[in-house]
Amino acid sequence: MENDEKDMSFLDHLEEFRWRVIKSLAGVVIGSAAVGFFIDWIINYVLFAPAKNTVPPLSIINMKPYGQFLLYMEVILIGGVIVSLPNVIYQFWKFIEPALKPNERKYITLIVFFTTICFLGGVVFSYFLMLPAALGFFATFGTEIIENKIAANEYLSFVISLVLASGLVFELPMASFFLSKIGILKPSLMRKYRKHAVIAILLIAGIVTPGPDITSQVMLAVPLLILYEISILICKYSQKKQKPEDPGITN
Repeated sequence: MENDEKDMSFLDHLEEFRWRVIKSLAGVVIGSAAVGFFIDWIINYVLFAPAKNTVPPLSIINMKPYGQFLLYMEVILIGGVIVSLPNVIYQFWKFIEPALKPNERKYITLIVFFTTICFLGGVVFSYFLMLPAALGFFATFGTEIIENKIAANEYLSFVISLVLASGLVFELPMASFFLSKIGILKPSLMRKYRKHAVIAILLIAGIVTPGPDITSQVMLAVPLLILYEISILICKYSQKKQKPEDPGITN
């Protein structure tokens, strides 16, 4: 009987996971449809506008007969994921909700909100600051004999890699909040290894930033250092809110 109950419990969790995935994918489909409706505006005035605003302007070319079609499909899919991000995050937290204590479940809405804000903040930061600096560097670097003509798919990959990487690393405060809640991360530990964190942040900025230009790497490293200090405060606040008998999330 106990084995049957355990099997049933496992199947219940599997069914719950399946429905959460279906709801997440449904949100992505709806988000992709919304992006597809505005696709021309997104392509012309959002994604490829920074290339035209550099001095001198970068020339974007298509090198395959089906290149623009694949480019449009890629933007629609990735855009759909970004637009539906709050729903995806919400479905994830609702799936792990049974593992949370009653007083911790009330934070789900706030976690979804601030996780989305942190990610979008990183995207906006990279688009308006890092991307123009990086493209400006590439537009002016080298000899005038060589004309810069960039393949559209290569340009799009560069832009998407930069903004998504920035959005993910801006999740540092939320990651710190979660890790402190489950008892893995402590403010004293973060202060103790601050110097190591600085080196790690510089390495991360160099890895996630596409291209060799030092400008975009430094522009990503500086806010990361600030976010690290903010994460220490968040970690400290998170542990203050916990009672001695409430160490965090239990399995």
